[in-house]
Amino acid sequence: MSTPPDHGGSDRATVRWRLRVAYDGGGFHGFAAQEGLDTVAGVLAAALSRVCRTPVTLTCAGRTDAGVHALDQVVHVDVPADRSAELEPAALVKSCNSQVGPRIVVRSAEIAPEGFDARHSATARRYRYLVVNAPVADPLLAGLTWHVPDPLDLRAMVAAADALLGEHDFRAFCRRVPGTSPSDPIPRRVLDARWTRLDGRAPGARTAGTSELDAGDRSTGAWLAPVVGDLLAFEIEANAFCHQMVRSLVGTLVDVGRGRKRPSDMLHILRSADRSQASQPAPPQGLTLMAVRY
Repeated sequence: MSTPPDHGGSDRATVRWRLRVAYDGGGFHGFAAQEGLDTVAGVLAAALSRVCRTPVTLTCAGRTDAGVHALDQVVHVDVPADRSAELEPAALVKSCNSQVGPRIVVRSAEIAPEGFDARHSATARRYRYLVVNAPVADPLLAGLTWHVPDPLDLRAMVAAADALLGEHDFRAFCRRVPGTSPSDPIPRRVLDARWTRLDGRAPGARTAGTSELDAGDRSTGAWLAPVVGDLLAFEIEANAFCHQMVRSLVGTLVDVGRGRKRPSDMLHILRSADRSQASQPAPPQGLTLMAVRY
């Protein structure tokens, strides 16, 4: 192994490693380490500390709440240079996964480029939220979806999502950051926001609404479709997200589909900057961090 870059930051030289991680958030109290609670960062850091034979801490691209999943979370960890020299990426992945899988899976590990920071180097994050729209729930999808029994107007939901594109103040859809005032804006730039019906159509077939995304184009395929009803996916990509933003958006968009709100209400709610104007957040289990862009 060639001599790795030194990311420094302490009296003891360190080497920064970049890991891609997936996990089922159903059994965790969120990502961030919390004393006395089972968290993704806590469990993974303990495993990495055993592999590296020294205590380590993790920095992630986006902290997920309790019950939220990730398909491609990115984390970095600083390892003392002498310990890092003993590590091989494949062995690190195998050792971690033998300890924490299948709840948490390290998909890949590598020495990070100079100056890399899992959080601050990220240019965008992409999330997906899954809704089962059916009279009865699907027990096999219960841990990954929100069951909504009411009929939903997907075209109205697609139209409402269009209002999210561009840069807006998302105070109406976010929990206020401690230490800030209600008048402080929360600007975020949304690059993509779309609803799709995932129904197992052949690649190239058009789906409902305005999106051309089909079930063969992404990781959700026909095998995940519910036995009864429709599987709906909301995907959103932005430069950054604030606390409960996606779940609050989904809760409001589903109310548009139910007919409780109009598609034009989304822009009005955004401009109001009033959290009471938005619907209750959707439950956490339907949400997955899909990708981080650098």
